[in-house]
Amino acid sequence: MKRTFLKTVAAAVLATVAAGSAFAADITGAGASFPYPMYVKWAEAYKKETGTGLNYQSIGSSGGIRQIRAKTVAFGASDAPMGAADLDKDGLVQFPAIIGGTVPVVNLEGFKPGELRVTGPVLADIYLGKIAKWNDLKLAALNPGKALPDQAITVVHRADGSGTTFNFTDYLSAVSKEWADTVGKNASVKWPAQSSVGGKGNEGVAANVTRVKGAVGYVEYAYVKKNNMTFLQLQNADGKYVSPDDKTFAAAAAGADWFSVPGMGISMVNAKGAESWPISTASFILMYKDPADKAQSAEVLKFFDWAFKNGKAMAAELDYVPLPDSLTAEIRAKVWSQIKK
Repeated sequence: MKRTFLKTVAAAVLATVAAGSAFAADITGAGASFPYPMYVKWAEAYKKETGTGLNYQSIGSSGGIRQIRAKTVAFGASDAPMGAADLDKDGLVQFPAIIGGTVPVVNLEGFKPGELRVTGPVLADIYLGKIAKWNDLKLAALNPGKALPDQAITVVHRADGSGTTFNFTDYLSAVSKEWADTVGKNASVKWPAQSSVGGKGNEGVAANVTRVKGAVGYVEYAYVKKNNMTFLQLQNADGKYVSPDDKTFAAAAAGADWFSVPGMGISMVNAKGAESWPISTASFILMYKDPADKAQSAEVLKFFDWAFKNGKAMAAELDYVPLPDSLTAEIRAKVWSQIKK
């Protein structure tokens, strides 16, 4: 009798915990690690204001697409936008949520953030494995007067299917014909450099660059700031060397024609403009036009509606670029209107 009573109490406690967990994470999403710091910040503020939580899994863009297709989350997130054919086939809509930048970072002693410069073609040669040491003549020519070390370069890349990789390889394809012809752009590619290390998520790449002396990698700018990483200045399409921040990301996005492409999946890499950061990108949200759980879908829209209206200052704190009000108004009218309530 006593044992039965204890089992009943234990079951009741587990049920209460489960119910509490469900209440604390009313909205479910998964995907890109690129916007993860932003979504966490928005979610904390949103829960304080509304009581509705967000459970977002930072598993990479490819994982986000898999999860939304499997209908295990209310929204997927990807930095590699889906094409019109796939969106139509899966019955999905797609819209940008935030703008940021992918940044080359290094682990080199004695150099400050932004002290070293690199061009797109030279960065491509590093990732092709054609430049294997930091004192290579091509790097020395771009950085006169700098004592570059006779140190091997270890290339760090994403080990998972990644929108950050899609945008990084999109950029390398735009600035290097050899890269475009031999590797190309995709969420996952075969990395040609012999000395290379993979990391899962932006978190994993940042950790490996920090750990390996002489490493070079690519991460979203929020991870640069969070981990106090040394970034490279990058030459843009106008021939100017620029540093990553919200102003240079915004400059790259200034001329974006969002509705020129089905699903708003435009590319901003190598954008014109003297202040433009060359690897700027948007992160996208994927939702069903006819969701199985319409209540959950409605909560997602409430969350992003709140974020678009109230999250601009929080985005700026992390050096993301919030979408302008004119664009979010168009998203509500042209995209969200397709989602059945």
